Amino acid sequence: MDVKELLKRTKQFAIDCAKLTISLSYNDINKVYGRHLIRASSSVGANYRATRRAKSNADFINKLKIVEEELDESLFFLEMIVAFNEEKRETIVSIYKEGEQLLKIIVATIKSTRK
Repeated sequence: MDVKELLKRTKQFAIDCAKLTISLSYNDINKVYGRHLIRASSSVGANYRATRRAKSNADFINKLKIVEEELDESLFFLEMIVAFNEEKRETIVSIYKEGEQLLKIIVATIKSTRK
């Protein structure tokens, strides 16, 4: 997968997560988990974008590790949101699967860069 495609996918992941939170009913749980999801998912795209400006392989890997962490956090908050919004399961599962795929790509990139 090329860089442009991954830039597009990480941005779309953040957009999909934000649209999901907009669609949730307003309550304390959705408010808190939704904010965390928006923060983490938007950080995925922003930090992946920052990898383009890495000054070295070590810097590149460090930035990718941040992307990995934020993706994992996004997946956690998607799990929490579905636990309280079962009616949104189909939408959340779709977003979750994309997050898992992105996470696999990032982990594979980290491993190959280390070699």
